[in-house]
Amino acid sequence: MRLVVAHRAPVHLVARVAPMATQSLYRRYRPRKFSELYGQEHVVRALRNAVIHGREGQAYLFSGPRGTGKTTTARILAKVLNCANPVDGEPCCACESCVAVDNGISYDVLELDAASNRGINEIRDIIDAAALNSPGRHRVFILDEAHQLTGPATVALLKTLEEPPEHVVFVLATTDPQKIPETIRSRVQHLQFHLLPIVELEKYVRHVVADAALDVTDDDIAQVLRQGGGSARDTLSALELVAAGGGEPADDTRTDDLLRAIAARDHAAALSAVASVLQLGRDARSIAEDTLRTLRDGFLALMSPELVQATAARAAELEAIARDMGPQRTVHAMETIGTTLVEMRHAPDPRLLLEVAVVKLSAPAFDDAADNLLVRIKQLEDAVRDLRANGVAAQVPPAPINKATGRAKVGGLASSDTGGIVRDPTGPTTAPPVDPTPVAAERPVTAADATVADQAGDPPSGDPAQMWPQIVDSLKNFAKALFKPTSVASVDGRVVTVRLPGNTPVKRAEEQAGALQSAVEATCGGKWRVVFVQADPTGGIERPKLDEPDVQEARTIVDEVRDDPFAPVDPSELVDATGEPDPLEEALRDKFPGGRFEDAAPPDDAAPRGKK
Repeated sequence: MRLVVAHRAPVHLVARVAPMATQSLYRRYRPRKFSELYGQEHVVRALRNAVIHGREGQAYLFSGPRGTGKTTTARILAKVLNCANPVDGEPCCACESCVAVDNGISYDVLELDAASNRGINEIRDIIDAAALNSPGRHRVFILDEAHQLTGPATVALLKTLEEPPEHVVFVLATTDPQKIPETIRSRVQHLQFHLLPIVELEKYVRHVVADAALDVTDDDIAQVLRQGGGSARDTLSALELVAAGGGEPADDTRTDDLLRAIAARDHAAALSAVASVLQLGRDARSIAEDTLRTLRDGFLALMSPELVQATAARAAELEAIARDMGPQRTVHAMETIGTTLVEMRHAPDPRLLLEVAVVKLSAPAFDDAADNLLVRIKQLEDAVRDLRANGVAAQVPPAPINKATGRAKVGGLASSDTGGIVRDPTGPTTAPPVDPTPVAAERPVTAADATVADQAGDPPSGDPAQMWPQIVDSLKNFAKALFKPTSVASVDGRVVTVRLPGNTPVKRAEEQAGALQSAVEATCGGKWRVVFVQADPTGGIERPKLDEPDVQEARTIVDEVRDDPFAPVDPSELVDATGEPDPLEEALRDKFPGGRFEDAAPPDDAAPRGKK
């Protein structure tokens, strides 16, 4: 019997280890000491001095925008309070306690997210844990987003914050300190974090770029600083995105194109800029936020350049944009975009609201807001000023003249297409008279008057023809009443020709010429001369030639009055009308048909009146 042993090929076991995920830049370069914190010197100084002199507080409140180092500072404080070998208020980062805190496995540090653990039961667990001892000298409780705690949880925490165990330190971190109750804030030391200055943030970014050997350019760094907005974490996230994209920053320069189109009042280009940014994958709300932030930076660059969180080159670009828009339009644009952001919360289509806001800002004709109306009025004033500078001045058109009387048409009579006067469609019409004669100037414009423009001095700021109502209203008492019905006949250089009505004596007007001239100079500026002309009261009617003998014999006074209503009438030439019906008799006959008229004489025996 033979035994056959089969040999099996050796089996090689290969252990597959999952590759470790690359650590993000903001976690990789998170500060581990107070000296590594950028831009928060006031916080570092207060905490280090407290640790050096053994006067650390029992509870702290760290508040500030996101990404400014609140939680990181709380962890550094926890390390230095339990460090075995602290040096000048700094942790050594080498002892067992410091390493445990860095790795997140320390029993001395309990970090709790108050946004997800905001109830009273979680706070009770913290209160119970605070009574227990820990391996280190202090036990530090870090509550992130502390403003999310509920009301009962806040009340439960009050007593422990006021009288905690000697070895316990509370650190509350929040981005909204206004939501922290006053009862909490009165029991803690409040340290406020702020956004990093652009100089400090640039140093930090360049340190990270050099240490991580990232391939980015100066333009990329400028773009990263702009996107970060003063937040260290946001800036490093943007830097990581730029490095991952091969050094190509996100193209948000279209926001500048949008603002330039608004400044140029080109709504088509503004809508095109919005569409271009949307095609890059941005949503309408983020575009509105970037536009609002850019408007704010531009306004600060124009009003207070030292407050702008941007590089010198970027600050110059923002100032140029704001200067093109002007302070008034910039503030109005910020208000409009801010209102649009609020309305976007419940809008079904935020893009529509953004486009409407952009059109209103870039085309004032579509916006009836008070500020925009002021802008449109200013545009008209600038246009009138330019026309006046070029020698073009608008004058008030003369009132239409009734050819029959030579006076302005007020109503009642309508001119036909042929120039005649239409009174009653069924009544007779009179033939149109001849054209009125030109007005007779009592004081014609002379050569001496024309030289006034050469000796006038400063140029005028207004046109008397356009501002004549304001000039007359500025007069007082008799002068105002005298010149109220007048108008400006012409403006020749610095000579104003005033047309007087036919019933206004020129002599009386000349007595008030000084007051009128002063009013013109005060309203329009410069030196002016006033000249008066008077309209013909007859309206230009051609008088008949009565000197001819034949005409005198053939014409009667009725003919003279009919042809010349303004001719003087001699009472001795009046004659009784014969053959014409008496209007009074006609009225009585219509009222009492069948009646007759009799001559009634009083009887002889009639008693005198007034006696019985």
